[in-house]
Amino acid sequence: MDTEPAQGQLRRLNLTMFLPLLAVVGAISVADYARSWWEAVVLGAGVVATMVCFTRWAAGDVLRVALPCLVVTAAVWPFAVLVVGSSAAFFGVSCVGSYVIPQLPRYRVAAAAALAVYVGVVGATRLLVSHEDVPGVLFQFVLVPVGVTVVVVGLMFPNKGFYDVVDELEEAREREAELAVIRERVRFAGDLHDIQGHTLHVVKLKTALAQKLVDGDTDADTERAKQELREIHALVSETIAQTKELAYAQRRLNLSAELENARNLFEAAGIRVRVNREADVDQDASELLGQVLRETTTNILRHAQATRVRITLSATSITIVNDGAQRAPLPELRGLAALRQRVAGDGGELTVEQDDGRFLTAATLPHRRSEA
Repeated sequence: MDTEPAQGQLRRLNLTMFLPLLAVVGAISVADYARSWWEAVVLGAGVVATMVCFTRWAAGDVLRVALPCLVVTAAVWPFAVLVVGSSAAFFGVSCVGSYVIPQLPRYRVAAAAALAVYVGVVGATRLLVSHEDVPGVLFQFVLVPVGVTVVVVGLMFPNKGFYDVVDELEEAREREAELAVIRERVRFAGDLHDIQGHTLHVVKLKTALAQKLVDGDTDADTERAKQELREIHALVSETIAQTKELAYAQRRLNLSAELENARNLFEAAGIRVRVNREADVDQDASELLGQVLRETTTNILRHAQATRVRITLSATSITIVNDGAQRAPLPELRGLAALRQRVAGDGGELTVEQDDGRFLTAATLPHRRSEA
């Protein structure tokens, strides 16, 4: 499961809120100032370039379209000043500059100053074609455009810093989730070591003892060697069964301990957890529900980018819901597939659903288990 990062969600929200506003304001400006179809085409090109730049900024790759958008809007501004007599067209080059400049790797302050100077110098050329009301022209075509440009570009620098912080938090959250998964793997490795390490050591000792007894001369030594070999066979068979149970998450678990472990792992990964206990879990159902909780916790930490998890417990069921599902076909989760067979073998049902960013895992066991 994978979801859109928080930074992408914020940019998409900006796109939804402000792109229609840019389109409406641009259309009104073109309709108000254009006196012919070709003037409308030129002014419209500036509006379109601004919207394209904003769209790519919202997608996080504004630098790919920076140069053509800057060229178009920078060319529309002197055209509007000298030909159309519109002071509103500066907003295109100011907006494009505000999206692009904070993303530059260096010389951002110099680029911002150059943009403000360009807007002001081009605006001042209005005096070449209009000699009336010089203070009014300077105010309308120089002071206001330069002031707005400085403010807009200046606001985008802290905006860029905000997105950087969000991105760092996302990366930290992913690292926490990876660490949580690593801790789960270490715990699994520890369980495997506990099962096989002790067994192999005992087998080694018993094999050495049996070898010595086989070389003995008495019937008692031979019978003792046979007994040691039988114990080795039983021990190996038991270890194989325990290893298989561990591999399929069927080793005996404590639901309360798993619940506390899941809560700690989610909180470490920055995921809010809510636990609802509708009833005390039956002792017979506790182990299998604990296995479902452990496997689901691992899946959420490894495959999702959840922000909230809700765990609901009843006497014979558990439901885990998280908001980190992708809007895509349900992924293959082998651990849950193995658990589904185990739950079905006990007469229960394991449900896995994915819908509109929500992923649900629910296991229900028959009530007869608690009555047996």
